[in-house]
Amino acid sequence: MPTSAPAGPFSLPATTHSYLARAAESLRDAVVARDVPTRYACAHVAALRAAAALLAARARPAPARGRRRPQKNAWVLLAEVAPELAEWATFFAAGAAKRAAAEAGSTRAVTEREADDLVRDADRFLAVVEQALGLMPHAASPQLCVVASTPVRAARAG
Repeated sequence: MPTSAPAGPFSLPATTHSYLARAAESLRDAVVARDVPTRYACAHVAALRAAAALLAARARPAPARGRRRPQKNAWVLLAEVAPELAEWATFFAAGAAKRAAAEAGSTRAVTEREADDLVRDADRFLAVVEQALGLMPHAASPQLCVVASTPVRAARAG
C-alpha cells in the first residue's frame, strides 16, 4: 500500500490540498476556542484532517480479492502508508475517545492543559505532514508560540 512521496505540490491531488486547508481551519478554530472541550475536539479534528491529506496523497486502494477486508480507521491506515508517522498515529488514536466525549459535551473529558497541549501537538503534526508531502510547513500561530522575554536588568547604582 505505501508509495513514494509525490514530487511536489503540483503533483498532489486536489483532495490533499483541501484536507490541508481544512486542517489549518480546524487548528485556527482550536486556537480561538474559548471552552476546553471545543479546543481539544478541534485540535484532534485538525490532526485527523492532516492525516487524511497524507492518505489522499499516498494511499492506493488494495485490489479486491474475494473476501471483504475489515475497515481500518485513519490512524491505522496512516501507520501503514507512512510508517515514519506511526508514533503520531498511535498518539492521536489514543485521544479519539476523549475527542468523542468532548464533542458530546462532557466538560470533564479533558483538562485545559490537555487541550492546550493537543493544540500544539496538532500544529506540529500538520507541519510534519506538510513536510512529508514536499510542502513548506506552515508558520505556527503566534498564540502557540511561547516567546522568551529578555530579563530586565537592574540599573546599576553609581
